[in-house]
Amino acid sequence: MNTEQMQPWEWSEEHWRSLVGQVRAGRRLHPATWKDGARCAVALSFDSDHETSELRDGGRSIGRMAWGQYGTRAGIPRILEALRQNGVKATFFVPAVSALLHPEEQRQVIGEGHEIGLHGWIHELNSKLPYEVERDLLFRSADMIEKVSGVRASGLRTPSWDFSPNTLKIEKELGLLYDSSLMADDDCYELNEGSDPSGITEIPVEWIRDDAVYFGMDRFAGLRPYTPPEAVYNIFQHEFDRAYEEHGLFQLTMHPFVIGYRSRIWILEKLISYIKGKGDCWFARHDEVAKWVTENS
Repeated sequence: MNTEQMQPWEWSEEHWRSLVGQVRAGRRLHPATWKDGARCAVALSFDSDHETSELRDGGRSIGRMAWGQYGTRAGIPRILEALRQNGVKATFFVPAVSALLHPEEQRQVIGEGHEIGLHGWIHELNSKLPYEVERDLLFRSADMIEKVSGVRASGLRTPSWDFSPNTLKIEKELGLLYDSSLMADDDCYELNEGSDPSGITEIPVEWIRDDAVYFGMDRFAGLRPYTPPEAVYNIFQHEFDRAYEEHGLFQLTMHPFVIGYRSRIWILEKLISYIKGKGDCWFARHDEVAKWVTENS
């Protein structure tokens, strides 16, 4: 009987260890101090999925694509204004199809000093793809993002944080500086490929620090996991408070078509104000964080 036909409890130790060991958290990258002596680093990010959230599964719903379009028409302008008013830089992870649909948005993001990172071609589930297809899509995405924005991306956030056994290998082939898709720690760490250091920094994410899980819904499935905005702000603030206490990294993931609404954008605005009130926090793009921890850990 081959392993595909076995139940997990029937696997050999060699087999389950090989699964666990494919990609692991390696050396912890927690610098003694952050840039300019800051006590805490703050890395805000926005996943500009827009219409690809519907397109990636072969969807044709005009309603859901309009929901995605809201992200670029209303969400992005509000987000950029909040960042501009506070002098804060952030990272936007953009599927190549989103960039092609909204090229001026990408040029504005870059023009205002923010970073654009890779986020797949059409927000595909890359863990379901063979190596050749996943590689082709990521390389094409890198080329297209550069063509649209004028800047070569140095980091990847896989769509839906979906990481395949080949993703790390492809990231190395692309020459990327960092990944931001996994969650083995609160602070940065180097990704190990098996037992070997990969040279790629992980800027870890977490569903707790993601707006979509609190506000997402599916009207056909009757899914209504709605959380009051005040409660979401409270969670984000507590996550930051402990990062500040531990002299660590506070990383946050948001979506323009989720956080960008009139009744929610205040979460971002108030959080920035609260953090700036500490007086000793470094707001940084993800690429800046990755460079700092690599050079100072």
